[in-house]
Amino acid sequence: MPNTNAPLDLLLLPTWLVPVEPAGVVLKEHGLGVRDGRIVYIGPRAEALKQQAVEVRELPGMLLSPGLINAHGHAAMTLFRGLADDLPLMTWLEEHIWPAEGKWVDEAFVRDGTDLAIAEQLKGGITCFSDMYFYPKVASERVHNSGMRAQITVPVLDFPIPGARNTDEALHIGVELFNDLAHHPRITVAFGPHAPYTVGDDNLEKIRVIADELDAMIQMHVHETAFEVEQAVAQNQERPLARLHRLGMLGPRFQAVHMTQISDDDLALLVESNSSVIHCPESNLKLASGFCPVERLWQAGVNVAVGTDGAASNNDLDLLGETRTAALLAKAVAGSATALDAHRALRMATLNGARALGLQAEVGSLEIGKAADMVAFDLSGLAQQPVYDPVSQLIYATGRDCVSHVWVAGKALLEERRLTRMDEQALGQTARAWGLRISGLAEQDGPHPR
Repeated sequence: MPNTNAPLDLLLLPTWLVPVEPAGVVLKEHGLGVRDGRIVYIGPRAEALKQQAVEVRELPGMLLSPGLINAHGHAAMTLFRGLADDLPLMTWLEEHIWPAEGKWVDEAFVRDGTDLAIAEQLKGGITCFSDMYFYPKVASERVHNSGMRAQITVPVLDFPIPGARNTDEALHIGVELFNDLAHHPRITVAFGPHAPYTVGDDNLEKIRVIADELDAMIQMHVHETAFEVEQAVAQNQERPLARLHRLGMLGPRFQAVHMTQISDDDLALLVESNSSVIHCPESNLKLASGFCPVERLWQAGVNVAVGTDGAASNNDLDLLGETRTAALLAKAVAGSATALDAHRALRMATLNGARALGLQAEVGSLEIGKAADMVAFDLSGLAQQPVYDPVSQLIYATGRDCVSHVWVAGKALLEERRLTRMDEQALGQTARAWGLRISGLAEQDGPHPR
């Protein structure tokens, strides 16, 4: 049993505390106490000051919220940021991204790209992210070293990919990694069949069986474009989501990414199966993929989370900015100014993300007993004045440059806007070196430089 009489490891005293659960609550002049990486106390400031604490941190003018959760991305693709912009999805993939990945992606690429992504995300208030990319073991090692929280999603396709010669090898890697990290306090492992058009029924069946046996999550790009759906119907007389339902893929552990095309039947399947949808509005906008009907999903009871997608199609990993875009876009799509209000938008970026990743018992809200994954946003700047509703101000008037502190499991990973465990200068130098390699040798057939 924990020693409830022991001093707190950390007492935070923000101007505003937004727990997210209960919904819509803003606690002014309250304190939050952390012991052994977990939230153990929340109460009024006067009472909080009576608590013994090893460290007391005043956060004047700051809003303390759960850490943001980036529910979908491809972390190492930060090294392809800006490589191929302003192109349609399939042109972008088939003529630019897939060839570049075939030429450049190896363990060193994933190591350096993932480190860059982790640093960018921490500086933007993200405490947990989902990563679907090659060499997942390397990515998991970078997450472990960083102190961050993540879902490592093992990519599976019907053809060879960097790090896996075939589907069976990819699945073997996934199962081995799942077992290796089964008891890791901050990392979970999921399976990531890339998309309905890149994974056939036989391999989807293999993934379903393995995921069921391991009780593992499944994340997949689904209904990203109208063309994808139209092509599937023309070839198989079946919408992709209906096919996934027929194969038994949908359910509380299924994470459907993008979902810009949703019919009444699709919506019924999502509701019936209790699947989650992960909304990536800026990537969808940039690739002209379509609009996810977030308010319609929300009103039907579907859990909707938010993700940045990869930096090659966004081009940043700014979840606060993504959430603002999601809130504004939801209003336009629904034709209603009341759609996805600021409090629900924050919930989508925190607790809904945790629920999508199966982590809602651990993170996503500031509740006693949960892990102390938290972010402090500085609302004292001129651009945030005056503050009538701090959550509205956070969503509509605040950028990631206002992120001041980040904690994961009670450990400070960002202090006064500076990373505590990572060398920003070295990360920048490494990223620039990759950029010179890729841009300087992209049209040559020489070996990968070492």
